[in-house]
Amino acid sequence: MNTLLAPEPLIFVDLETSGANFANDRIIEIGLIEVDQSGTREWSVLVNPERPLSPFITGLTGIDDAMLDSAPPFREVAPALLDRLRGRLFIAHNARFDYGFLKSEFRRLGMDFRSPNLCTVKLSRKLFPQHYRHNLDTLVERHGLSVAGDRHRALADARVLWDLWQCWHRLLPVDAIRDAVTTIVGRPHLPAQLDAALLDDLPEAAGAYALYDEHDHLLLVRHSSNLRQQVLAHFTIGNRDTVLFRNTWRIEWRDAAGELGARLRAIELAGSASPGDPAPPATRRGQRIGVAATELCSWQLRKLAEGDFRPQLVFSQDIDFALADDLFGLYPNRREAMRSLRTLADAQHLCPRQLGLEDTAKAGACTAYRQKNCRGVCIGKEAVGLHSVRLMTALAKLKVKAWPYKGPVLLIEQDEFGMREDHHLVDRWRLVATLHSEDTLQACLAHGPTTRNFDPGIYRTLNKFLQAGKVRVRPLPPFSVTIIAVCDEAENMNIRAENG
Repeated sequence: MNTLLAPEPLIFVDLETSGANFANDRIIEIGLIEVDQSGTREWSVLVNPERPLSPFITGLTGIDDAMLDSAPPFREVAPALLDRLRGRLFIAHNARFDYGFLKSEFRRLGMDFRSPNLCTVKLSRKLFPQHYRHNLDTLVERHGLSVAGDRHRALADARVLWDLWQCWHRLLPVDAIRDAVTTIVGRPHLPAQLDAALLDDLPEAAGAYALYDEHDHLLLVRHSSNLRQQVLAHFTIGNRDTVLFRNTWRIEWRDAAGELGARLRAIELAGSASPGDPAPPATRRGQRIGVAATELCSWQLRKLAEGDFRPQLVFSQDIDFALADDLFGLYPNRREAMRSLRTLADAQHLCPRQLGLEDTAKAGACTAYRQKNCRGVCIGKEAVGLHSVRLMTALAKLKVKAWPYKGPVLLIEQDEFGMREDHHLVDRWRLVATLHSEDTLQACLAHGPTTRNFDPGIYRTLNKFLQAGKVRVRPLPPFSVTIIAVCDEAENMNIRAENG
């Protein structure tokens, strides 16, 4: 074997599966090409998924239930397969798919599978950036390759990858290929205090991650479209002198199908900070994400007289912010709410006395009028109705949107490859759970409305994605009055118990 083709043991992998979801679908065929200094060896096996195939999968692969009836289940082929995979560079087209499926199958059996992996889609993009499309059919046509067997059969597609590898080595300098492989596989040197296994565990998936110090205090929370890439970027050679490089002792992450799930996971991780931790870390854009404040409050307009509307501070512990239709702004405490209202008054030339920011019992003009920053509603120079209109106009951009559905909803998000679909169950701006099956959904709904607190971070995230139309919405039936009453009573009992 030419050492230029295989500077290290390689294995070209292709799988056929019963679907694209790691959680619910199973492998139905495995095809491998092992390449090392001893030469090349082929291995393939059909795998019984222990469930019927859909007509779509049979039409795509030519594999049907009759062919799989006598095939071994994955648990029987797993030991031999693991021996073949170990110690080799795992190469696949859309490697995230094949590597992720194998990790999931091994994990169900309690077996640990880790391997450096190389995606030939990424390698093709790096080697041939002038081309736009890099799917396998396009690459076969572009490079004039022949397919020995049926496309969408595992061994035939693994052979194509090996042929493609050899073709690229004929077309390009070996150093260019090695540099591209090193960049993609990239194994940075982690700080000594971190487990090196982290390099193999981090998924190339959307999600959120948290960095913790030696005492398990939260250092940083961020969301990312590629967890592996973003986390490892903190530990490159250029970052060795940074505080995060020196002080990070533990990394926790939660993957997701897409951006919505990633942002929600970031809020969850920030919310898990211990009371002794510093303020929730900043996101990439410098905005705070984090825990719903115990003093969460908002301004609500109340009518004192005809045309006379004044802001009144209300707290989430007293009313459900998801259902009120006249709230403006979300603040972690009274001090922040007052500061915001003062800023608004200064910017819009509103009267601080009319807004309750000054003693209303005092006679004469307010301090802002004396500084020429109030139009005189406090001394009758501006009509109260006009001041109320200006106040409502200024507050409009801060309006908290009431829950727009009659009951809970599922927000359905799919990853870019169609391999994973997350169903976010949301009830009155509260995230109840992220689900992957109808049975789990029905079990959650059977518990009735959620008793979770209103979280401003979750509200803003969900509202943004709903307004942008970035996720598919499946409305669910509203909870019955009986269930709501039972849940409310249960929540009240819990509160009484907590308060002794």
